[in-house]
Amino acid sequence: MSGKDQIIEKLKKNGCRITRQRSMLIDIILENSCSSCKEIYYKAADKDHKIGLATVYRMVNALEEIGAIDRKNMYKVEYPARKGCVVLLDDGTICRLSEKNWKHVIQEGLGKCGYLRGRKVASVIMGDEEDSSRCRLDY
Repeated sequence: MSGKDQIIEKLKKNGCRITRQRSMLIDIILENSCSSCKEIYYKAADKDHKIGLATVYRMVNALEEIGAIDRKNMYKVEYPARKGCVVLLDDGTICRLSEKNWKHVIQEGLGKCGYLRGRKVASVIMGDEEDSSRCRLDY
């Protein structure tokens, strides 16, 4: 079951009807690193001009009530999921790494290439540092 499916299931158990707008808001929160309700609203309004800021606030409150997000952690989604990594090789081979293993691979690889110089990796950001749609993986 995907993270979105888990969230939807919890919302339904909590009596929340899943509308198209609510589903879209879940997608936006899952796909982006949003720091505020307004940021979520702006991304949502780009997709659906009929959505209101109050809808976003109500959805964020509902997600917080079920424990899916933590406002203190900049709307990072907190659903129980595997924190592993899948690496696709150019020959079609799929390498599945556990969270511990991929962190080890990154730490060792950067060390062997001379990037660390005695330091440890604190987090990994996929995409440009200033890209708001980036994915950040903390250690």
